[in-house]
Amino acid sequence: MPEAMIPKVVDASYRHDYVIRVRFADGAEGNVDLRAELHGEVFEPLLDIRVFQDFAIHPDFHTLCWPNGADLAPEFLYEKIHVPA
Repeated sequence: MPEAMIPKVVDASYRHDYVIRVRFADGAEGNVDLRAELHGEVFEPLLDIRVFQDFAIHPDFHTLCWPNGADLAPEFLYEKIHVPA
């Protein structure tokens, strides 16, 4: 991904536990395990798996968001799918 481009999430689906499969406009895709990221006032409610599963793709920011206002930077998600397991 070129530095000036902000990645855009175009598809996302729940897999299991705290793992979401994300696909970006440039075709990059992969699973992202977000369990370690769920700390702090806005993210702790997502530890309830039913709340976690209630994500959507924000129509303007093209990233994952939740009804309680939690969201993650698309750049962060893009980097997470490229980190070797």
